[in-house]
Amino acid sequence: MTLSSAKFTSIALAKEIESPENPGAMERRVALVPTDVGRLTEAGLKVYVEFGAGEGVGFSDSEYEKNNAIMQTAEQIYRNKEFIIKFKGPSLASIEEMQEGSTLFCMAHFHSYPDRAKLLEDQRINVIAMEEIYESPKVNTDREILGRKAMVAALQPFLETNSAGGLEVRVIGWSPRLRSAIRRCGNRDPGSLQVIQTSSTFEELTASGPNALYFYDSSHFEDRHGILPKLKSEGTHLFDLAEFEQEKGEQAIADYRATHPPAEFGLRRIQCLHETGRAGARYGVELLKANKPDLDIAHAKVVILGYGNVGQGALHELYSQGIQTVHVLGRSHTVKDRIDFWLKDVDLVVNGAEQSPQLRGKNFLISNQHLKDIIPDQSVVIDLVGGSASNRSPVEAVINCSFLTEPSFVQDGVTVSALWGWPMMGMMQETAVRYSGQIVDVLLGREKLMDGLTALKPNIQRALVCGPFKKSS
Repeated sequence: MTLSSAKFTSIALAKEIESPENPGAMERRVALVPTDVGRLTEAGLKVYVEFGAGEGVGFSDSEYEKNNAIMQTAEQIYRNKEFIIKFKGPSLASIEEMQEGSTLFCMAHFHSYPDRAKLLEDQRINVIAMEEIYESPKVNTDREILGRKAMVAALQPFLETNSAGGLEVRVIGWSPRLRSAIRRCGNRDPGSLQVIQTSSTFEELTASGPNALYFYDSSHFEDRHGILPKLKSEGTHLFDLAEFEQEKGEQAIADYRATHPPAEFGLRRIQCLHETGRAGARYGVELLKANKPDLDIAHAKVVILGYGNVGQGALHELYSQGIQTVHVLGRSHTVKDRIDFWLKDVDLVVNGAEQSPQLRGKNFLISNQHLKDIIPDQSVVIDLVGGSASNRSPVEAVINCSFLTEPSFVQDGVTVSALWGWPMMGMMQETAVRYSGQIVDVLLGREKLMDGLTALKPNIQRALVCGPFKKSS
């Protein structure tokens, strides 16, 4: 037997069914929507689709047939197929149907399900984990660079005097233009970082004077309450992204690109991380309203751990829901003992902080002791990172992710939720369409995955979590 150097010429698209991370088969999204199957067949690929694969998100078998798919039964779809696509990992019974040396492309979560991982290895199935594929090289847009450079300029005086650690930063509003500025600010570990509503009045502000910085974008923020002149009169530092863009933006972007060659790897190629954050935060607000019906949600104490992609999605949703102030915590704020200050009297905690593999199961940002002694009863903790017994979350109470069959649980009076597949919460079809487009781009676009296992790009090679195994002769 030899490892085939040939390109993949066919694809089998399997339906989502009951599996280790899909109890009750409530995950109904399909990995490829009909129009994207059409793109694949137009490229000369033969695409087999399991009957009913798209029905859970509103796509009929006839739509797949119109895009030249070959429809097959559940008994046929895995047999004698060289390349199999599904969204979540397969059921154990499905693995038994796969031929040795075939390639499975899915959200594998390989280390979270060791029994399934061992079965795939024993069956000699090549597994490429969708969630492990990253941009290569990293893509930096002008908008992201602009926000980053603007925040660096705003913080520079405090960095030069080594006073950033005591600085209270307030970002007025949330928008895609501001998200990279928020992220860069979090990386610099100020004393506090909050995102506040553009409708805030001066009386509602919690910081002013020489140790406070207000960062805003006048192209999106109209100062209807006249807070900026009042802040300035008290010696508060103000920084306008739009003004920076007009005066220095073009040169700042050019300088950044000239001095920062793209990193080897960037963001996940196949992801709905922003939607994950939005859906999780939305559910958190729903739980909070149910737990504390007398609470004015706009003035709830809300804390987000982390400021990456899922954290930004949560921030977007919470801002859209009218939460007056959202505390965004970076690494220095979440260290042991210091985080207690932020969790005291909190109403809603959203965890978007990832930890390195060596810290998982050893370092808990939100401990069981926090649930028992610090976080008030009826408060809510939403974990957007999730995990399993072998790949623990930074939230100690989360031993295994929760599922739509039982999305939340109560521990020591605090409601906790850590779903697999947060975007299923009301965004099922939209995220299926987005995932499908990203998958086809990986198959045919930059990565050219369909060129075969011997031609894997570096970002695909690192996502080959099982194999490579030779084909059966």
